[in-house]
Amino acid sequence: MAELKARTPCGDSLPISLGGVTLSEIDPGHLTLLTLLGDAADLDTALQAAHGVTFPKPNRMQSKGGAKCVWFGRNQALLMGPAAQEDVARYAALVDQSDGWCTLTLNGAGAADVLARLVPVDLRADRFKRGHSLRTQLGHMNASITRTGTEGFMILVFRSMASTFVHELERAMRGVACRSSLASRA
Repeated sequence: MAELKARTPCGDSLPISLGGVTLSEIDPGHLTLLTLLGDAADLDTALQAAHGVTFPKPNRMQSKGGAKCVWFGRNQALLMGPAAQEDVARYAALVDQSDGWCTLTLNGAGAADVLARLVPVDLRADRFKRGHSLRTQLGHMNASITRTGTEGFMILVFRSMASTFVHELERAMRGVACRSSLASRA
């Protein structure tokens, strides 16, 4: 009898390291889309009690322990890590998104330069600080990008776009690495 193996969205294509920048796939745990149904304060109280985070302000991420709550659009956030507790369902519509997204990290001194080749938003550290998050286009794909550190980003794209995403990022990483190499020779 055939034995099936679970595969991640990117399969065996990652990690990739070029020019001091590394692209890796991560397991974000459970992904639950929260859509606010009523008063935000009630949802904050329920999220705080259940997961230690609150509903994020626009373009921000909240995190505590293994739970992250990432702004995902008007009155929407993505709870990452634990499955949403039932108490939260009283104040938000909950939709399991766990199989729909590919979650990656891009880390290294040139990470913002790599993304600058694909994203129409200024992601430099002095403008897009740790904990900032946005929905944008990455190449021709919809993406969520969150700054996780001085030189690090968490990026979510639709699972169906995972191989295209890896191809586009690897190409941008090669371009930045080549440019850095040429600049160091001059």
